Amino acid sequence: MTFSDLQLSEAVLRAVADAGYSEPTPIQREAVPYIFMGRDLLGCAQTGTGKTASFTLPMIDILAAGRARARMPRSLILEPTRELAAQVADNFDTYGKYHKLSKALIIGGESMSDQIKVLERGADVLIATPGRLIDVFDRGHLLLNDVKILVIDEADRMLDMGFIPDVERIVSLVSRNRQTLLFSATMPPAIRRLADAFLTNPKEVVTAPPSTPAENVVQELIVVNGDGTHKAKRAALRCIIDSETVKNALIFCNRKRDVGIVCRSLTRHGYNAAMLHGDMAQSARTQVLDSFRRGEVTLLVCSDVAARGLDIEDMSHVLNFDVPSSPEDYVHRIGRTARAGRAGRAVMIALPEDGIYVHDIEALIGRALPRRSLAGFEPAELTASTRRRRGRANTRTGAPQPRTERPARSRSAAQNRSAATATAAGAEAVAQPQVNGLAEAERPQVRANALSPGATDTDRKGERRRTRPNRESERAVVGMGDHVPAFLLRKPTISSKG
Repeated sequence: MTFSDLQLSEAVLRAVADAGYSEPTPIQREAVPYIFMGRDLLGCAQTGTGKTASFTLPMIDILAAGRARARMPRSLILEPTRELAAQVADNFDTYGKYHKLSKALIIGGESMSDQIKVLERGADVLIATPGRLIDVFDRGHLLLNDVKILVIDEADRMLDMGFIPDVERIVSLVSRNRQTLLFSATMPPAIRRLADAFLTNPKEVVTAPPSTPAENVVQELIVVNGDGTHKAKRAALRCIIDSETVKNALIFCNRKRDVGIVCRSLTRHGYNAAMLHGDMAQSARTQVLDSFRRGEVTLLVCSDVAARGLDIEDMSHVLNFDVPSSPEDYVHRIGRTARAGRAGRAVMIALPEDGIYVHDIEALIGRALPRRSLAGFEPAELTASTRRRRGRANTRTGAPQPRTERPARSRSAAQNRSAATATAAGAEAVAQPQVNGLAEAERPQVRANALSPGATDTDRKGERRRTRPNRESERAVVGMGDHVPAFLLRKPTISSKG
């Protein structure tokens, strides 16, 4: 099958040919005809199989007839990250260069006033992240009544990043007379529930088993012994880079702090590395990605912000410095390589205590990851336990500590302690001298653990630590405290006249 069999216009076919593509991918072959029919669609395919083009190509032809009005876009594409939104905008420029469609890119980290000016001129295609889109809508610069095609891309990533409440609100603002397309690389039960809520009688297109990596990705696992730090893993990472023919590589870390540490370590050892994570300014993120695409940067140390939808041409390696805690994240990470039918390699570094997460990954992809040893590193084995236990993890080994139950207090023992405290307090009260003619028991209640006036500060602190007063004796001080004036102790006399 060729692209001409998909009933695309001549202008779109010419743009596809200029981009160097001749045959559609499986997701494109199955999704494009149903989009032309106006059906709601639930699409699931492996990363790197052309999901973006599967909705971009028919949308260009559908939107070619018509014109957008100010602040009222005709189609809306929701993306979880700024990089992915910018990439979809580039695809519209590539495939729609022979059409006169206007687009608007609404993402954070950029000037809102410039984005609003584009919306006021009218946009056929609006590509946005949920947060910035709601911000622009709440300011009154956007109307969604005229949206005819709604695309929710990377729905599983939307779910992971907590965007679903924003997406639900956006869907409620869009006209009900719309066509909704939902695409995801994985299909957990939560995505099924979202499809039931957002789509009407959808056509489901699944071109590969969900959550499976591409077959042309060579996967390897290296287990190294750690000393409580990542020093051994950084040394193993450098050894992998030196032993492989790395044209360009993404190096994934779980935490943003580790992204900076690993990048600085590689730079100190003479490697051409840069970093990318969500806390960077959008201008800096764009500059780093452009440098990486041009080949000026060879190694890009990044967080999972680069794990979804990022398309780097001819990516040779994906190196997982950390084992992801979510197995779906592993599938998305290694999906950055071996795209468009090319070959690629994915190597993951693990510590023995990462066995739980490696087991989850192997269960998801349905295969065991081939082990590999490194010269100069002592071979290690993963922890045999595969069940997560509740409790805090050991700071040195990472293994969860068993929970210790406190012995239940017997009621009689608690009563005995209370009785003993009361007896001691009573004995102390008897031994106290009278103050202002009143015995201790007759005076207003005070703290039972008060020390003698001659006690030192050290004695007072020690006594407070050793003796825990009974709560019955911790009542609020009544009247004037320990000192009661004598005139208050005299009984009132009533005159005969009264």
